[in-house]
Amino acid sequence: MKRITTEYTFRTDRIDRPLRLAVASDLHSGSFDDLLEEFSRCDAVMIPGDLVDRHRKNNENALRFLETVPEIVPVFYSVGNHERKYRYREEYMRKAAGSKATLLDNESTDFHGVRIGGLSSTRTKVPDMEFLERFEQEDGYRLLLCHHPEMYRDYVAGRNIDLTLCGHAHGGQMQFFGRGLYAPGQGLFPKLTHGLHDGGKMLISRGMTNGAKPRVPRFNNPCELIILNLEREDGQDGTGRPEAADGLV
Repeated sequence: MKRITTEYTFRTDRIDRPLRLAVASDLHSGSFDDLLEEFSRCDAVMIPGDLVDRHRKNNENALRFLETVPEIVPVFYSVGNHERKYRYREEYMRKAAGSKATLLDNESTDFHGVRIGGLSSTRTKVPDMEFLERFEQEDGYRLLLCHHPEMYRDYVAGRNIDLTLCGHAHGGQMQFFGRGLYAPGQGLFPKLTHGLHDGGKMLISRGMTNGAKPRVPRFNNPCELIILNLEREDGQDGTGRPEAADGLV
């Protein structure tokens, strides 16, 4: 399946040094060996959910990712709906927590002046609001991993969080004139499928794979690896690329 690499640059005075971050959402236990060279050129890899695929009989690639990639580069991993709904969730999450990846299950950590948080997917669709309130008060450049764009829309937008990384929508599966056909949680003709939104406060990945059981095939919508560059700009707050940002609806 075709995969593109898209780069974005944000500037802030609240990081210790420039950072190059890979955003690999929705891998769904797919192949990743072709990405290792690119990962090695990055300072860290962000996984905003669905490294595992709940429809697969096994998730060997997800487990191998957790064994292999953190040996090359730091990995920060938040919980998506596939992790939450996986039949063998407890066993898998124990392995993920015991790996060298940093599992952020409604938790946050510091990385060179970036405060990285993971807002976990929930069965009730309402996230951990206490974690969100704590996170937006923490020092540093606040970078949130939040699998669901609709969760950002309903619960994160307007908070004191610099940038939120999302996935889940798979680019809307089929793209027509820059708009997607369908996304879970948004239904038909979703508005939050890829790219920058909300004045550059939310960045949505098209996803790394289509998953084991896609509801509809992809059309005009390649899989995507995002490279996020955080650069120092003394005396200015973090900003994205407003010219590329869509309005949040």
